[in-house]
Amino acid sequence: MPRLPLPDLSALTQQQQTVVDAIRTAGERKGRVPVPYQLSLANPEFTSAWQQMGVLMRYRSSLSPRLSELAILVTARCWNCSYEWSAHAPAALAAGLDEQVIEEIRWARVPVFTELDEQLVFAYAAQLNESRTVDAVTHRTALDLLGQTRIVDLTALLGYYAMVAMTLNAHDYLPAEQTLPELPSDERKFASVTTLRLATP
Repeated sequence: MPRLPLPDLSALTQQQQTVVDAIRTAGERKGRVPVPYQLSLANPEFTSAWQQMGVLMRYRSSLSPRLSELAILVTARCWNCSYEWSAHAPAALAAGLDEQVIEEIRWARVPVFTELDEQLVFAYAAQLNESRTVDAVTHRTALDLLGQTRIVDLTALLGYYAMVAMTLNAHDYLPAEQTLPELPSDERKFASVTTLRLATP
């Protein structure tokens, strides 16, 4: 049972309604009001700013959906956030991330990647989530491959989805239906990955 009740979306204040209307029509949400925004709606001013950042991070990022969803899955795994995982694992698969890579991340194991950009995003995301920084070699390599704009977007994306995970975890919000393999409930770490691995041809 969530620690905070979700709001009655049919009985909102005018300020809350304005925010909800903006959420429903933004990006590709198609009328949906994602749960994290419902959990924050007691502060509509914050929720308005947060959802605008969400639109930018999710739908107008310089990162491809494949790389964005990879970074989000690593964040969900590091924060042990089942709701975030259940929302984004299907999106990652649809965006072209390999199913075995997703499964390895679910178990907090370091996947063997065939794509260098995925390998770098994974290492960058795992390090920043776990050790709160990125080592010099990984940062330099990622900057060389991805460029400055995508590194800025990647870092912001990780911070944004860490806040999403914190909101869901703090208020104990779980998926209504578990249709995917669950995250292992115990704490798991990628050990702040420093070794980058590519599959040999």
